[in-house]
Amino acid sequence: MFLQLNHQQLDVYKISRAFVKDCYIATKLLPPEERFNLITQIRRAALSVHLNIAEGSSRRSEAERKRYFEIARGSIIEIDAAFDIVSDLDYIQKGQLTSLGNNMVRCFGMLSKLITNVKREDGGRQS
Repeated sequence: MFLQLNHQQLDVYKISRAFVKDCYIATKLLPPEERFNLITQIRRAALSVHLNIAEGSSRRSEAERKRYFEIARGSIIEIDAAFDIVSDLDYIQKGQLTSLGNNMVRCFGMLSKLITNVKREDGGRQS
């Protein structure tokens, strides 16, 4: 927000930001009794995606960057599993999650490519 850093220009960073917003909006549709369970878990995992992309981008070592991006991708998988339960409990219909689903798939794909191409993103820099 205040720092103007290169990671803010990455498409995956921008998509993850939209994904976090989608998760917060979707969890507002869950019943109040899920406040300390599904709602909190989904929101924390969504925030983890975005924050790990930001922090990973700042790491100098290829191995560190890759690890942060893998953690972010793992959080996306966690959110997807949580929404399986949300669906099973009929809290939200899949049609209400179109934007979230699209951003989830895009973010997962971008992170997967980023993890594969970390060395190329490194610009050949030696750690």
